[in-house]
Amino acid sequence: GGSSCDVLFYFGVLGCGTLAVLEQNEAGIVLLRSFDWNDGLFDVTWSENNEHVLITCSGDGSLQIWDTAKTKGPLQVYKEHTLEAYSVDWSQTRGEQLVVSGSWDQTAKLWDPAVGKSLCTFKGHEGVIYSTIWSPHIPGCFASASGDQTLRIWDVKAPGVKLVIPAHQAEVLSCDWCKYDENLLVTGAVDCSLKGWDLRNIRQPVFVLLGHTYAIRRVKFSPFHATLLASCSYDFTVRFWDFSKPNPLLETVEHHTEFTCGLDLSLHNHGQV
Repeated sequence: GGSSCDVLFYFGVLGCGTLAVLEQNEAGIVLLRSFDWNDGLFDVTWSENNEHVLITCSGDGSLQIWDTAKTKGPLQVYKEHTLEAYSVDWSQTRGEQLVVSGSWDQTAKLWDPAVGKSLCTFKGHEGVIYSTIWSPHIPGCFASASGDQTLRIWDVKAPGVKLVIPAHQAEVLSCDWCKYDENLLVTGAVDCSLKGWDLRNIRQPVFVLLGHTYAIRRVKFSPFHATLLASCSYDFTVRFWDFSKPNPLLETVEHHTEFTCGLDLSLHNHGQV
């Protein structure tokens, strides 16, 4: 029953986003630098060609390029998405510096960080896009996961969608590419399941992993093992899987006391997540 002033102030505080740049050293994890944005930040990707540069995406539909060597605000802001920009990823293959973003406006956009506007817009999803991930193998190829229950594969050299996979009978919140098989992807969804997809035969999944009790928010393949992956969920857990085993669930980690929204696996340390 507070005044409207209280309510406005409350939303104002909620709406701000912070990008924290951390470093791990002998003392533990220390804050190197932090940057503020006037809306929530939903995703972040490091540059693949400059160790000081990263890109975030935001609730106001914009992408921000930051330089950790500079103390001030973003180097550049791209404002084209008309709703929340929820996913951003920097291309993994050599010879191209491309960024893909996915938005609740149901579009994905292709960016060259050296150019002030998007190179291309990809339309086709009939629901919000939650995840856009570059193939680590095929130049110019990315996958997107959406609330329309599909996983889609795109080629930046072609205007339309390359492949539509009806992956779940629920919103698909996350997807990732296998680092050892260019045809294999995994999806995680609101139906609490993880499913593996072979692009050469999409009629049924190559594996289904069950165990989470609420929606799966993020799934990642291991950089070191072809059949290992990690997932996190609104059930507060992080789970590790090996889909090649008869009992694929390797471990359930219950150290969080709230929704587990993101995770990644270290490229340098086999055991670090």
